[in-house]
Amino acid sequence: MRPWPLCFIFICSIFLPQVSLAAQLVDRVVAIVNEEVITMSEVNEEGKDHFKKIKNQAPPSQVEDALSHAREEILGNLIDKKLIAQEAAKTGVSVSQGELQAAMQQMLDNNKITKETLLVQLEKMGMDLDSLLDNLQNQILQSKLVNYEIRSKIIITDNMILDYYDTNYTKHISGGGYYLLQMGFVWKKSGQQASAPNQDADKMDARKRAERVHALVSNGQDFRILAKKFSDLPSASDGGDLGVFQEDEMAPHMRDAVLKLEPGAISEIVTTPSGYQFFKLLSSKDGQIVVQASFASAKEEIRAKLYDEQLKGQFNEWVKNIKEQAYIKRL
Repeated sequence: MRPWPLCFIFICSIFLPQVSLAAQLVDRVVAIVNEEVITMSEVNEEGKDHFKKIKNQAPPSQVEDALSHAREEILGNLIDKKLIAQEAAKTGVSVSQGELQAAMQQMLDNNKITKETLLVQLEKMGMDLDSLLDNLQNQILQSKLVNYEIRSKIIITDNMILDYYDTNYTKHISGGGYYLLQMGFVWKKSGQQASAPNQDADKMDARKRAERVHALVSNGQDFRILAKKFSDLPSASDGGDLGVFQEDEMAPHMRDAVLKLEPGAISEIVTTPSGYQFFKLLSSKDGQIVVQASFASAKEEIRAKLYDEQLKGQFNEWVKNIKEQAYIKRL
């Protein structure tokens, strides 16, 4: 066998350690999570789409700072993922390929898109399918852990629901006045001038919409929900809630519709300069406790709200405890 020239051996002895050192620098350990490590290559792989977006969109003078901040965020996410995976391993929780594909299909169905459309949207956002599936798998794993560790321990009693109802769904109007909900259907838009035939058609359409929703409310459907969905007025965003009016503060069409009502009643449809309105009276001028929704109709909504609040609080505490008990070191 021909011996290697001494000059080649000498060059290798100098060059190869540098290659090895460069490889270590590229793939150096950036964090330790219990007995596992996270490397720079993992951070770069996890954040490649985000980093690419920063390089393409950030001003040149801000690119390095933006990339540094993004790496710290990505590293934090990887630490959380590592902790979740470790907890899952302890409890025997895992995510099968079948579950992952089912969740993927559910996401497509919910958004009413095809996989091809999703891929196009991901590309526009600077993401790829592997990143999405990884995030989806982590969400499923986290959800399973939450079910295992937290959900079964949450208890919402009827007394808790009633206390929340008394505090948030009732209001004492001590100073008198008329507490009103409003629904409106506009036929004349501000500043618009329509021809007579078009104006008549718009009026008829607005009147029909008003009559249809008035019938739904009169048959017991929730005024606030319908107002958010159908009313054309600014108050729609608040479920038609106008608050308290004194008699001399009301517009004539409002006063004529409201003064003859008993609390809880729905007014007739009245004509305004730009459309049609009707009202629900929650309290009379004598002042009283206003019930914004019946306990029966609000009970399950309150239960869900209290459940979500407890779930969020206990989840944050659970994550905090995991981190406190873990050995986490950023390098």
